[in-house]
Amino acid sequence: MDFLTVLAQTAEVTDHTATEAVVPIDLIWEYVTSLNYLEAVTFVSFGAVCLMYGWRVFKILVVISFGLLGLTLGAVLGDRIQGNNSQLWGGFIGLGLLAGFSIPLMRYAVSVLGAIAGGVLTSALWYAFGLTEQYIWAGALIGMIAGGMVSFIVFRIAVMLFSSLGGSSLIVIGLLALLYLYQPTSTAIKELVLGRRWFLTAALLIPTTIGLIVQNKFIKASKEWRV
Repeated sequence: MDFLTVLAQTAEVTDHTATEAVVPIDLIWEYVTSLNYLEAVTFVSFGAVCLMYGWRVFKILVVISFGLLGLTLGAVLGDRIQGNNSQLWGGFIGLGLLAGFSIPLMRYAVSVLGAIAGGVLTSALWYAFGLTEQYIWAGALIGMIAGGMVSFIVFRIAVMLFSSLGGSSLIVIGLLALLYLYQPTSTAIKELVLGRRWFLTAALLIPTTIGLIVQNKFIKASKEWRV
């Protein structure tokens, strides 16, 4: 009898672990609710520029993106090194290296960002359709491969994809923060974000699609645009 009890408890723990959330929705929501009105409006404004005119300022966006990536990686590596201000210096060194290398390797950097954008989109769809979160990396890998291949073949698509997704992300975060700060909608928006798996994906995909369409029209109408 004791043996059967142990088996039942083990199975219960295993099931709980298998269904444990992987997507950090709570962390995302915590960040959204930490923004004030000014920060939220800034997010929306800058996101709108990226969404519609990312094709004009994509080089600046690439340098900023790789600089932030280098800052994060450098800080993480610096944290593992024993020493005064190692995390701070690691962040600064990583920021300088990746931001600097992205300038002469601009086309490759854009393709990398296009691949990452593809991975984010397929991961969002994987989450929205309620598939097992433990294997969400498989969905991300498919998107990264597809996004990377398309980005290397058609450079313009990579520019539109990563800038539209980046702008869409900023707009969504800013709008969610504003809706949360507005008392009549704060409870409803919290329930949508935390209780509806499809909501964040839909909120991300709709403006991203709009950005792709708008940017494509702008690029076709701009004869002087060069990559």
